[in-house]
Amino acid sequence: MPEFINPIEILNQIGLRPDMVAADFGCGAGGWVIPLAKILKDGRVYAIDVQEEPLSALEGKLKMFDIKNVVTVRSDVEKVGGSKIPEGSCDIVLMVNLLFQVDDKGEVFKEAKRILKENGRVLVVDWLKNAPLGPVEGRVLPEEVKKIAQENGFRAERESKAGNFHYLLYFTKSE
Repeated sequence: MPEFINPIEILNQIGLRPDMVAADFGCGAGGWVIPLAKILKDGRVYAIDVQEEPLSALEGKLKMFDIKNVVTVRSDVEKVGGSKIPEGSCDIVLMVNLLFQVDDKGEVFKEAKRILKENGRVLVVDWLKNAPLGPVEGRVLPEEVKKIAQENGFRAERESKAGNFHYLLYFTKSE
């Protein structure tokens, strides 16, 4: 049986500490925000999306689960400074099913670099080129993501599959 992406399984593999600060770029309705917030129970999660509707749905879920360490932010991460998060304040940035949707992937990595602490990390999970599910347009190969990340001050640390339909890339801020 095909295996879909499992946020909890992936988040448990990347060495998160309860006091970390994270940002989820393009968080949608919070499929990764809620498990991330539970792991970072003494930290903070910035849930960022350009659309109001998914953020509103996420806020309802946060109330339902009594999660108080999430800050929702409506903004555009394709602009440096667009996330409205203070410079050097995050330990990790998530980009899950985001890069296939954005026009300027380099700007997204620049914004991640701006908000990350020294040696901060980026987790990218996106659609495999030949996945039979999901959007067809805009899919980006892992090699292209690695090149863009490197051009914007990141070094690749890890690459693997994430279920049957996604790949996972893990980067560290290097400059």
